[in-house]
Amino acid sequence: MQPVSLTAQWTAAIRAIESERPQDALFQDSLARHLAQPDGFSLLDRRRGGGVKEFVIIRTRYFDDASLAAVDGSAGIRQLVLIAAGMDARAYRLNWPQNTRIFELDHAPLLEEKARRLDAIQASPKAARVPVPVDLVLDWSQALLDAGFDRTQPTLWLVEGLLFFLTQEQVQTVLGTCRRLSAAHSRMVVDMISASLLRSPLSQSFLASLRRDHMPWQFGTDEPEAFLASLGWTVLDLKEPGMAGAGGSRWPYPLKPRNIPGIARSWLLTAELARK
Repeated sequence: MQPVSLTAQWTAAIRAIESERPQDALFQDSLARHLAQPDGFSLLDRRRGGGVKEFVIIRTRYFDDASLAAVDGSAGIRQLVLIAAGMDARAYRLNWPQNTRIFELDHAPLLEEKARRLDAIQASPKAARVPVPVDLVLDWSQALLDAGFDRTQPTLWLVEGLLFFLTQEQVQTVLGTCRRLSAAHSRMVVDMISASLLRSPLSQSFLASLRRDHMPWQFGTDEPEAFLASLGWTVLDLKEPGMAGAGGSRWPYPLKPRNIPGIARSWLLTAELARK
């Protein structure tokens, strides 16, 4: 495995370009360019079109807003877990309440390289940041507990840019583990794609490029609310890019009504632990 995965670099490069817009940027990530090296920008050149860059930008802002709402709202969550944290810099760039702890789960080589880069520029997190080296397709629950995770406290789980790389069984395991470790009032923010996107003729060129880079997209669902409900999560908010609160006019494609079947879609969701 590369110390920094191609996906993590690619995502950081997109965030860097958005942060450097002369005006109207949806967020600011001053660390992204530093974290995108060495391959993030060349990957962007190879994967143009299809709205993927725009989706990552909109997704980043949606996750930012949903995270701050969870810690500022009535739930008052102070424990966050980033599943497949990659080169995410939220611990450094968002203003977190006092006593917030952010656990970052990913492969050990990536977390080590990320720490090296951030230490080199003397970056300081705005919350207690706890790296947790794990293999996400194995059972990572004990590693998280050993790192100081408190399963009696409500948690915000951030599952960003991961699920489409997994099989459905792996997705169910990851989200089921989050459910098993969650106390009452826990929340999850997650993105998914539709199964129709994986079948769409318009997606096949992009999907083929991912397969050539050994990063195939595998999982999608046309019924995200029902899928999450089957795993113990109740959807509080669902948006598609282009909706208010999900990029609005920054999304370059027209929205299609939900009742039209077979449309390639991307989902942005906030859910809470289902009440027993």
